[in-house]
Amino acid sequence: MIEQTLVLVKPDGVERGLVGQIIQRFECVGLKIIGMKLVKIDKEFSKKHYAAHLSKPFYKGLETFITSGPVVAIVLEGIEAVELVRKIVGATEPKSAAPGTIRGDFSQHSYGYADKKGVAIKNLIHASGSKEDAKTEVALWFNKSELVNYVLVHEKHTL
Repeated sequence: MIEQTLVLVKPDGVERGLVGQIIQRFECVGLKIIGMKLVKIDKEFSKKHYAAHLSKPFYKGLETFITSGPVVAIVLEGIEAVELVRKIVGATEPKSAAPGTIRGDFSQHSYGYADKKGVAIKNLIHASGSKEDAKTEVALWFNKSELVNYVLVHEKHTL
């Protein structure tokens, strides 16, 4: 089933110049970029995106981190895109992420944003956690007019 999912290259990925390498991982497995933009989000937008985490001890650190620099927001489309992207991204905590995943290969394990209540891990990337999350997050980050429909070369040969 063809799905859409949201990926965010977080400030640490942008600032370290890893955006191209991260995007390449998704393109190499046949996922299609149908929307992409560079944005600097504010605290109010952070609260909308991370609404499920507002009451958690690490939220303040997460907010400080996600608003600290530019973010590249990407909508990817492909067969079972949500699950595939999650596998490519790797475990949320970098030290648990397998080699070969984005977090396993590129995360710097000792860095994070902390406050008195908890730590938000600098883990390079956000990926929608479920099909439902993906629909909500894509709609939050992108207007329908910002998403582009086109056919990849390999899709032309399978139609």
